[in-house]
Amino acid sequence: MSTQAPTNAHVSRPTGRAPKFDVAVVGAGPAGLAAAAAAADNGARVAVIDSAEQPGGQYWRHRSEAAGAPEAGEFHHGWKQYLGLRARFDAGLADGRITFFPSTSVWMARALSHSDVFALELAPAHGGGQSRVPSIRAASLVLATGGYDRQLPVPGWQLPGVMAAGGIQAFVKQNGMLPGSRFVIAGTGPFLLPVAANITQAGGAVAAVLESASLAGWLPRAHRAAGVPAKAIEGAGYVATFLKHQIPYRVRTVITEILGTDCVTGVRTARVRSTGEAIPGSERELTGIDGVGLGWGFTPQLELPIQLGVETRVDVDGSLVGIVDETGLSSVPGLYLAGEITGVGGAPLSVLEGEIAGRSAAVETLGTRRAKAAGHTATPGHGSSTALDAVTGAERRALARHRGFAEAMHLAHPVPAGWADRLTPETTVCRCEEVSYGELDHAHGELAAEDLRTEKGLTRAGMGWCQGRVCGFAVSCLSAGAGRVGADAVPVPAAAAQSLAQSAKRPVAQPLPLSALRDLED
Repeated sequence: MSTQAPTNAHVSRPTGRAPKFDVAVVGAGPAGLAAAAAAADNGARVAVIDSAEQPGGQYWRHRSEAAGAPEAGEFHHGWKQYLGLRARFDAGLADGRITFFPSTSVWMARALSHSDVFALELAPAHGGGQSRVPSIRAASLVLATGGYDRQLPVPGWQLPGVMAAGGIQAFVKQNGMLPGSRFVIAGTGPFLLPVAANITQAGGAVAAVLESASLAGWLPRAHRAAGVPAKAIEGAGYVATFLKHQIPYRVRTVITEILGTDCVTGVRTARVRSTGEAIPGSERELTGIDGVGLGWGFTPQLELPIQLGVETRVDVDGSLVGIVDETGLSSVPGLYLAGEITGVGGAPLSVLEGEIAGRSAAVETLGTRRAKAAGHTATPGHGSSTALDAVTGAERRALARHRGFAEAMHLAHPVPAGWADRLTPETTVCRCEEVSYGELDHAHGELAAEDLRTEKGLTRAGMGWCQGRVCGFAVSCLSAGAGRVGADAVPVPAAAAQSLAQSAKRPVAQPLPLSALRDLED
C-alpha cells in the first residue's frame, strides 16, 4: 500500500497562482476518506489535506507505510471498510482525480466572495519550512477534521505516564507496542473498552476500567442500541476479552487522585453516587501502575468551521458542533461538514456522513458549472434538490439509526457531576501553562471570570501549545460554576455555546512557521 503524494521537503519559495480544485477535503480519517472517494467517484477533482503522513486519521492510524512496516489491522475495527475506502482513494491518486497533501495543516480558511471559491492556506503540520503548495482554491469544501479526547483534570494527572485514552490507543496502533505495562483506564463511555482491549492485545495488563456512569442509563434507550446491532456484536467481543484477561470493570467509580512523584505509580479510586458525591468507605488504592488513560468523550475540532462562520449548537454531550442539513451542507454556501464535527457518533456514522457530503459537494459543484456553461443563473452550494435527491432512503434510515445510537450513548454516559469537587488548589488544570485550580478559582470567585476567554486573559489557561484543546472544556465548565456536586455537570447550553465558541475562535487555526505568512497572497 503506497501513497503517491507530494512531500513537504522544499527549499525555495513557491511561486505561481494557487492551484484550483472542484472539492477540497480537510481530514483523511473515516469521514474525510469517504468524502474524498465519493467526490472523486462523481467526477470532481479533489484535494485532500491531512496533518498525518498517511491516510486513516486517528481511528485508522496504523504503522508507517513509508517504512514498510507490515499492517494486518489487528488493532482495528472496520479494517475491511478502511481497505475498501483506501482502494478508492488510491485509485483516485493514481489517475489524478485526487491530490493528497500529507503532513500538512490548514492554518486559515476563507470564503472569497469575489470568486465564489474557498481559499485554504497551508503549512507543514510539524516543524518549520514551507508547504510545497502554500495555498489552494476550491469551489466546494468538506471539513472532516474530527475531534480529540475530552479531558477533565484530576490531582496528579500531570505526571508522566498519564495519557488520554485515545493517545494510548493511537500509540498502540501506530507502533504495535505500549507506553507502559500495567494500566488503569478511567472516564466514561464505550470508548474505554477498545482501549483496554488493545492494551491486552499488545501484551500489557489492565488493572481496572473505571466507568463513572451506571449502565442502567441504557435501559430506557435500549431500542436505540438495538437499531445498530453491529455495536452489540462489538460489545460482546469486549466482554469476552475482559473475561479472558480478568479485567475488572467498575461502574460509578472514578479516580480521585493519581499517585507518584516522578511518574505515575498508582491511583486512588472511589465509588460515586448519581449526584457525583463520593461514597464514604468506598475508597481504594491500586498500585503497581505505570500507565493511566483518561477519556471523557470527545471534543469536535471546530477551528476551521468557526473561522468560516458556520452556525453551531450545543449537542447533548455538552460539545459544540456544526449545524448541517441532510446532505452535510452547513449554513455557509458550499461548505460541508462530516464526521465528529457535526456530533460525535463513531466511525460508521462518520463514513456515512462523508460519503453523502463528498457526493453532494461534487454534484453541486459540477452541476453549478454546467448550469453556468449553459448560460443559466446558478448559485453554488445552497443544497439543491439534485443534491438532496442524491441521498437515498437507505442512507436516511442509517443516519437516523446511528444518530439515535449516538444520542443514547451520550445520555447514558454523561460527564459526571462532582468532578470539580475532587480538585485541590494545587491541581494543575492547564498543563501547557501550568495553571492551577486555585488560580482559576480565584479568577472566578474574586475577579468575576465567568467565561473561558476571561479566565484565559486573567490566568493564561489555554494559552500554551495546545491552545486550550486539552483544558478548554474543563476551564469552560469551571468558569461557569459547573462540575460540582449539586450543580450542573456541564454549563447550560447558552453559556456553553458562548464559552466554547470563544475557545475555538482562532484566526490562526494551527501553529505555523512565520514563512507561511510571507506567502499569503491576499
